[in-house]
Amino acid sequence: MISLEHGKFLVGNYAPPAIEIAHGKGAKLWDSDGKEYLDFTSGIAVTNLGHGHPQWTEAVTKQVTQLVHCSNLFSIPEQVRLAKRLVEKIGPGKVLFCNSGAEANEALLKLARYVGNKGSKPNRNKVVVAENGFHGRTLGALSATQSPKYRNGFEPLLEPFTFAALNDFDAFSQAIDDDTIAVLIESIQGEGGIYEAEDTFLQKISALCSQKGVLLLLDEVQAGIGRTGHFLGYQKAEITPNAVAMAKGLGGGFPIGAIWIDESYCDTFGPGSHGTTFGGSPLACSAANAVLDVLEKEDLIHAAKKQGEYFKGQLEQRHKAFPSLFIEVRGRGLMLALACHQDPGPMIKELRELGLLVVGAGGNAIRFLPPLTVSKEEINHALALFDQVLSSHHISSD
Repeated sequence: MISLEHGKFLVGNYAPPAIEIAHGKGAKLWDSDGKEYLDFTSGIAVTNLGHGHPQWTEAVTKQVTQLVHCSNLFSIPEQVRLAKRLVEKIGPGKVLFCNSGAEANEALLKLARYVGNKGSKPNRNKVVVAENGFHGRTLGALSATQSPKYRNGFEPLLEPFTFAALNDFDAFSQAIDDDTIAVLIESIQGEGGIYEAEDTFLQKISALCSQKGVLLLLDEVQAGIGRTGHFLGYQKAEITPNAVAMAKGLGGGFPIGAIWIDESYCDTFGPGSHGTTFGGSPLACSAANAVLDVLEKEDLIHAAKKQGEYFKGQLEQRHKAFPSLFIEVRGRGLMLALACHQDPGPMIKELRELGLLVVGAGGNAIRFLPPLTVSKEEINHALALFDQVLSSHHISSD
């Protein structure tokens, strides 16, 4: 039962909650009434190791007893270790830590602005962004997010941002001009509805940005840290951007964000140019290092690819069986969605009541984001609950 004090003391910037979560283990959550749920939200692609993974819990608990926080004025061993590991996984460059995906994207935008202002051409600060994307709710990140759903009431936003359709190379090519300093893209649009940036599109954009001296910035906040079957989603296209934003799954549930910057621009930020009180704390970096340890030890990136292929195939079968209900299946790895012809809200509610937690995306899609540790049995359990909802709708295949 949800406390009556929830609405009394918490700002109402979220919809009223339907359940109150008490604890979790693996791919399961329990509410305060003791009801069990299969969690296919993972805190919106955050708890990639599931809830309460023993190796992650041990590492975080140990770090709490040693050192939780100290200033970035000093060297932090866990931070250095994590930065080195990220560079090894992404490419030559350096890492800057922060606390969230929005902060990471803000840092990308500050990097672009700083590079533009320091260049030979004054006021070169235009950023070209994909339509339908989502980069956060802080003012800069919101300015890079086109949807009125997020922007309304907060104008005037920062300028100049220009939007072009994802996967439309010609539209991006026309939008990129002499005033453009950067292109910002999600490899898979999460909040927008699980739309993938095609490999050929990313490859052409990468080449164009290189040709014109424009920074290519990748937002991997939701698609990153193994969820797509690659460490970062764009790596499937075999490109190398100039900078990448990460968060969500990086900390396994503990807040942390980061940007990786390539060798060409990694020394752009000098002392005093950017900073954060809590970013890259000993505790946050210990949590993130534990995530990388488990990803490697349990081969979870390969598991995400394998389990994702099976899960997507099963969702494709439901799509084909109920064409009057579903438009298509989107995504890869364990970042999947079923696009619906109608509002998926009622179906999401029914699934929750049966014990399966999923989340919407893009207005018309059901998003599935199970932990990377999910078993085939748990996927089948989720599908069985999904089938119950489909049966309750009495929709027959055409």
